[in-house]
Amino acid sequence: MKLANSLQKLGTENAFVVLAKAKALEAQGKEIINLGIGQPDFRTPKHIVDAAKKALDDGFHGYTPANGLLELRQGVSRHIKKMYGANIDASRVVIVPGGKPTMFFAMLMFGQPGTEIIYPEPGFPIYESMINYSGAKAVPMYLSEKNNFSFKAEEVLKLINDKTRLIIINNPQNPTGGLIEREQIDKLVAGLKKFPDVAILSDEIYSRQIYDNKKMPSFFNYPELFDRLIVLDGWSKTYAMTGWRLGWSVWPEKIIEDITRLCVNDHSCPCASTQIAGLAALDGPHDFLDEMMSQFNRRRKLIVDGLNSIKGVTCNNPGGAFYVFPNISGTGMNGNEFADKCLNEAGVAIIPGVSFGKSAKDFVRFSFANSYENIEKALEKIKKIVIK
Repeated sequence: MKLANSLQKLGTENAFVVLAKAKALEAQGKEIINLGIGQPDFRTPKHIVDAAKKALDDGFHGYTPANGLLELRQGVSRHIKKMYGANIDASRVVIVPGGKPTMFFAMLMFGQPGTEIIYPEPGFPIYESMINYSGAKAVPMYLSEKNNFSFKAEEVLKLINDKTRLIIINNPQNPTGGLIEREQIDKLVAGLKKFPDVAILSDEIYSRQIYDNKKMPSFFNYPELFDRLIVLDGWSKTYAMTGWRLGWSVWPEKIIEDITRLCVNDHSCPCASTQIAGLAALDGPHDFLDEMMSQFNRRRKLIVDGLNSIKGVTCNNPGGAFYVFPNISGTGMNGNEFADKCLNEAGVAIIPGVSFGKSAKDFVRFSFANSYENIEKALEKIKKIVIK
C-alpha cells in the first residue's frame, strides 16, 4: 500500500504510550502508580450518569444535528453567561466528541503551506502535530520556568508576521500547570489590534481547575475579539467525563457554516445520550466541583513539596490544572532517563518533558489526578531511586 506522505507529519500523545507501557508492566504482576495520564480519578457524578441512562431507556438513540442538540448549545450559552457575563448565541456553539476535534478543525481551517501558526512550547503535543499536518509552519511560543511557564505579551506579539493566521493559547496549561495572569492577556489583546486578520484559539479545558482563589482570565472577557475567537472547553476535566468524549467550542459567526460542514464530514454528530448527560452536568448541582478542587489542592501541596525535597529536583507551584512540571536536570539525568528510571525501577509512570516540546528535555510531567496516598507512596519510591 502507498500511504499519503502527510501522515508522516503527524505526531502522537506520549501519555498514551506511557499508559500502554504501564499496563504491560502491570500485566507482568508489577505494581505501577500512574502519575502520567491527565485523567481525574473521580467518578462521573451520579446525576450525570442517571441522565444518560434515562436517555437510553427513553429511546434516545438516533442522530442529532451535526453541531449538537439545540438544548445543549443553549445550556453552554447559559454557562458562559453565568461564568463570564458574556452573551454568546447558541448558534455559535458547536458540540464535538471531545476537545481534540476543535484543535483539528482549527488547524485545517487556518493552516496551509505558506502560513504560520503560533503555539505554546512546552505544550499539548497535538497542537504542533496538527499544525505540521495542515502544512503550516509551527512557530513556538516558548514558556520559561523562570516565568512560571507564563508568557510575556510583547514576546508573543513579536512572533506575528504577514504569514501568521492563528495563535493558540492554553490557559491553565498542560503540561506545566502554569496560569497566565489577566495582565498579560490584556496586553496581548491590546497588541492584537494591529493584527486584525490573526485568529485566536483559546484552549480553556482546565478553566475550572484554578487555585489560590484566582479567577479564570477567559478570552470571553474580550468581546472585541469575538469575530476571530475560537474557544475550546468541555466536560472531560471539570466533570470527570474523559471517557464520555464530549466537548464544546465557540466559533466566530461568519465561519459557523464551515465548521458545521467539517463536523458532517468528520463525525456526523456527537453521541445523543452523551449530550443529554452533558446538559445534566451544566444544569445540575456543582457541589462536587468544590470537593474535587479541595482534593486537588491538597495533592498539589503534597507533590510540590515532595518533589522539591528530592535532591536535584526543582518544582514550580502550578496555578491551575492538575500537573506539575519539575526540572530534574540537577539529578544528572535528562527527562527521558528520569521517566524511564521512575517507571522501571520505582514503578511510577510519568511523562518525559520532550513529549511536550524539544525545549523541555530537562523536565518531566507529573499528574496529581491520583489519590493522595498513591502520590505519597510514589514520591517515596522516587526519592529512593534518585538518592541511590
